[in-house]
Amino acid sequence: MAAELSNTPILSDALVILGAAGIVIPVFARFRITPIIGFILVGVAVGPYGLGRMVYDYPWLSHVTITDPDGLGPFAEFGIILLLFTIGLELSFNRLWAMRRLVFGLGALEMLIIAALLTAFLTMLGQYWTGALGLGLALALSSTALVLPISGTQTPVGRAALSMLLFEDIAIVPIIFLLGAMAPYAEGNRVDDLMNTLWLGGLVVAAMMVIGRLALPRLFAQAARTKNPELFLAASLLVVIVASLATSAVGLSPIVGALLAGLLIAETEYHSEVEGITEPFKGLALGVFLLTVGMGIDLEAIWDNFGAIALAVVGVLTLKALVTGLLLRMMGARRGTATETGILMSSPSETTLIVLAAAAQALLIQPSTAQFWQIVTAIGLTITPLLALLGRMIARRVEPAPTLDRGSECSGEPRVVIIGFGRVGRLVAEMLTTHGKHYIGVDADADLIAAARRDGFNVAFGNAGRIDALDRLGLDRAPAVILTMDEPILAQRLTRKPRAAHPGLTIVARARDGEHAAALYRAGATLAVPETLESSLQLSEAVLVDLGVPMGPVIVSIHEKRDEFRALIMKEGELDEAPKLKSATLREQA
Repeated sequence: MAAELSNTPILSDALVILGAAGIVIPVFARFRITPIIGFILVGVAVGPYGLGRMVYDYPWLSHVTITDPDGLGPFAEFGIILLLFTIGLELSFNRLWAMRRLVFGLGALEMLIIAALLTAFLTMLGQYWTGALGLGLALALSSTALVLPISGTQTPVGRAALSMLLFEDIAIVPIIFLLGAMAPYAEGNRVDDLMNTLWLGGLVVAAMMVIGRLALPRLFAQAARTKNPELFLAASLLVVIVASLATSAVGLSPIVGALLAGLLIAETEYHSEVEGITEPFKGLALGVFLLTVGMGIDLEAIWDNFGAIALAVVGVLTLKALVTGLLLRMMGARRGTATETGILMSSPSETTLIVLAAAAQALLIQPSTAQFWQIVTAIGLTITPLLALLGRMIARRVEPAPTLDRGSECSGEPRVVIIGFGRVGRLVAEMLTTHGKHYIGVDADADLIAAARRDGFNVAFGNAGRIDALDRLGLDRAPAVILTMDEPILAQRLTRKPRAAHPGLTIVARARDGEHAAALYRAGATLAVPETLESSLQLSEAVLVDLGVPMGPVIVSIHEKRDEFRALIMKEGELDEAPKLKSATLREQA
C-alpha cells in the first residue's frame, strides 16, 4: 500500500505545489516581489513545456514536475471562486448599488469599445469576422484574479477596476452563448437558451438573497457557539460551494454565486472571522491557478514566433490601456488614476482562456490561432505585476501625489485623526478648529483631499486600512480617532485595526443605525453615533422648542434620552456600561 501511495501522481503533484508555495512566497517576499510572478515562473519550470519535456529521459524528474496538468483545473477554478468570495466580503450591497453607474456604464463601454476595435483590427489582418469577434471579446477581458489583489478595492484605482471587472464577470455568460450561436452548425434555439438562463439565473440569485439573509446569521451563530474553528471553516466553505453550484446549475458562472455569497456574509457580524479563516485556502488555490497559467507557456513556441507574439502582446496592452484611460478621464477620473488603471487593466484575463476555448470549440477560429492567443494571454498575465509597477511610476509623473500641508507629517503634537474627509469629516474638522483642537484628516480619495486642501483643511492622502500609514500621522499620540465614512463593513474593519494596535485609544465612529452601532462597539469603538438616533433627537428638540418648552429642560431630556439609547446599544454590543457623558453636569447647568 505504501508503495502504491508513493507512486500516486496526485501525491507527487501535491508535493510540487506545496513545495512551490513554501519556497516561492518567502523568497519573493524577502526581495519584495509579488509571489504572483514566482508562481507563474514555477509553473513554466514544472509544466509540460519545462522540465516535463525531459521526464522520459530522466524519470526522476517526475517527482519535481506536474504529471497531470489537466487535473489541476478544478483546483485553479476553486482559487478564482474563493477570490471572488473574499472580494464580496470586502463589499456591501449598498456599495455595490452605489457603483451601478460605473459597472453598467464604464464597465460596458470599456469592454465593448475594446472588443469592437480589436475585432476591426483582426478583420483587417485577414481573420474572418466571426472569429475576429470571438478573439476581440476574449482579449477585451481583464484579470480579476490578478488585478484586484494588486489594486485592492478601497483605492480610486481599485474602485475603477472593480466596476469594470464586475461587468466583465457578468458578461461572460452572454459571450459564451453568443459564440455558440455563431457556430457554423449551431442550432437555432440559442437565443431561447440564453433567455432561459437569464431568467432562471435571476430567480436563483433572488432566492439566494432571501434565503441567505435569513439563514446565514443563524448558521454562523451556531458554528460560533461551538467554538470549533473546523466547524466554522466547514460552514464557510459550504456556503461558497453551494452558492457556486446553484448559479452554475442554471448556466451562470460559479463566480457569480461566490461573489453573492461573500456579499451576504459581509452583511453579518461574522464576516471578519470568515475572511480570516478562508484566507490560507484562497492563497493556496490561487497559487495553483497561477501555476496552471505558467504551465501553458511554451518557451520554444514563443522563441519560434517571437516577433509576432511580441507585437501581439504590445498591441493588445497598448490598445486596452489607451481606451480604458481615456474612458476614465471622460468620466471625471484624475489623470493619475486613469493612467494607472488603464495600464493595470491592459493585460488579458484568465477568462480569456475560457472564451478562446469556446471560440475554438464553435469552429470560429483554428486551433493554432487559439494556441497563439493563449500564449499571448499567458504572457500578459505573467507581466501584470510589472504593469502595475509601470502604471504607478507613470501615474506619479503624469500627476504627482498631493503633497501634505506643513504639519501633516507626524510631529510631537497630539492631534485628532479624522478618517474619511467627506461632508461629515469636514464638519467635524470645523468644530474641532472652533474649539482650538488640532486635527489631521486622511482619505484615499485624492480629489477630496485636493479640494479640502484648497479650502484650508489640514489633510493627508493615505489608505486608512494600513496602520503604518496612520502611525506616520501620529496615531500613537492621537487623543482620539473619528471614523466618518458611511460604509458599515469598512467602518468595522477600520475600528478593529486601530483598537488592536492601540488598546487605550478613543475611537468615535459614525454608525448607520442602532444595529450597526452595536457591531461597532463589538469591534472596539469607544463611542458609536447612530445617524437615525441623532436625527430623531434633533427633530424632537426642534419641535419641543417650537412648542414653547424652555431650552434648558429640552437639552437635558435630549441628553438623557441619548444616554439611555446608548446604554441599550452598548448592552446589545456586549459591553458592560456606557461611557460617562456628564449628563448630571448638563442638568446642573440647565
